[in-house]
Amino acid sequence: MAHVADYKKQIVEKLVHQLLSSPIIGAVNMENLPAPPLQKMRAQLRGKVDFAMTKRRFMKIAISRAKEKRKGIEDLEKYLKGMPALIFTTENPFRLYRILDKNKSPAPAKAGQIAPRDIIVPAGPTPFAPGPIIGELGQIGIKTGVEGGKVSIKQDSIVAREGEKIKPKVAELLARLDIKPMEVGLDLMAVYEDGVIYAKNILAIDDVKFMADLQSLARGSFNVAMFIGYATKDTIKPLLAKAHREARAVGLSENIIDEGIIEELIGKAERRPGKKRRKKNRMFQSGLNRSSSLKKRFLLLKRRKRFPHPKR
Repeated sequence: MAHVADYKKQIVEKLVHQLLSSPIIGAVNMENLPAPPLQKMRAQLRGKVDFAMTKRRFMKIAISRAKEKRKGIEDLEKYLKGMPALIFTTENPFRLYRILDKNKSPAPAKAGQIAPRDIIVPAGPTPFAPGPIIGELGQIGIKTGVEGGKVSIKQDSIVAREGEKIKPKVAELLARLDIKPMEVGLDLMAVYEDGVIYAKNILAIDDVKFMADLQSLARGSFNVAMFIGYATKDTIKPLLAKAHREARAVGLSENIIDEGIIEELIGKAERRPGKKRRKKNRMFQSGLNRSSSLKKRFLLLKRRKRFPHPKR
């Protein structure tokens, strides 16, 4: 059996202890990160984040030992990319991502680097006079023209796809166009918390959009609950108020006598004569007219002796 140096054992043992004791564990990629920005970032995060920068092999050994006591931590191994390091903290994973992301700064691309996303050269004017630059831009798929004596890019052009290696000519022209597609900083690849791995694409959320979406969903669910009459601690008061309004409206429209609306019903009756009263008045006048007509017929029949006179 090969002899293992004591310092290597100590490194692995320390990593295992940190993996078992830290609630939040992150895998970061430090590739292409110069030493000065790294030192500055470590100083800013001192007291909040502990760094473990060692060989990838030592990290994998420590993770394989810790997985017996921490479920799912072995999935963190596949995120040890580029020049990996482990970070240990108590910060919320999303807050940790924002902290690290805010400390990044743009940097020019170098040949052989991996494009972190689609690199796009936007349409618009350039500072170049017409010349060989037109052919050079054409070599990497950029369509150009001449406007106002300067070379102009006709449309947005993708010069490197996400995950592709940046070609030397592409890196050269991006630098001449002053386009800095890379970022210098700690690239948080994934975070482990309570058996769950949060990958980079989950952590990279837009706070403003997220809050807007959350508020929209809250309003939508509240409206649905009100529509179907679903009672919760947030809807019970509005539902009771709505029921009261509807019951009051029914009582007033159907003239249902209740102590809650009796005064309004009396006021309603006093404000305008009821239809029934007007109808009774018309019926009474009609009755009078009919009675007068019958009396005239009776007198007429008596004169003609068609109506027998009652015996006394």
